[in-house]
Amino acid sequence: MKNVIIYSTPTCVYCKMAKEFLTEKGIEFTDYDLSVDMEKREEVVKKTGQMAVPVIEVDGEMMVGFDKDKLSSLLGI
Repeated sequence: MKNVIIYSTPTCVYCKMAKEFLTEKGIEFTDYDLSVDMEKREEVVKKTGQMAVPVIEVDGEMMVGFDKDKLSSLLGI
């Protein structure tokens, strides 16, 4: 099973789409709300150099934005 983390905000449409996609595929994930979690916000900026959401991490590999095909590839589905 892959370790999936999504860094998101409540107002981000693409964050919602990404979480719905993962849920539909039966993929468990950890969600960090960057609107309230300053520590995770800083972590994302250090890892990606950007302050964009969603950031999706699959087994340590980072993806900025929601690209269904790329995410499927990272997940091996």
